[in-house]
Amino acid sequence: MSTPNTQDNLDLATIARDVADRAPAGSLEKAVAGSVAVTCATTRTFEEAKDVLGGLEPEEIREPAIAFLERLAMERA
Repeated sequence: MSTPNTQDNLDLATIARDVADRAPAGSLEKAVAGSVAVTCATTRTFEEAKDVLGGLEPEEIREPAIAFLERLAMERA
């Protein structure tokens, strides 16, 4: 997979924010997508975003957030 650049991270943030906005309030989906949106909006590269998400607590959100980020990046490739 190619390494997304800063613009790609901003695009991923926009997509994740759209998913979070559509997800039911209080749902795991909203927490995961929101976490990915904020992380992508505040990092420069895919690797940096993935690294930041790797430190996310609680674990119930961390693993799905990393998987969601990877899925978004693959869809954009």
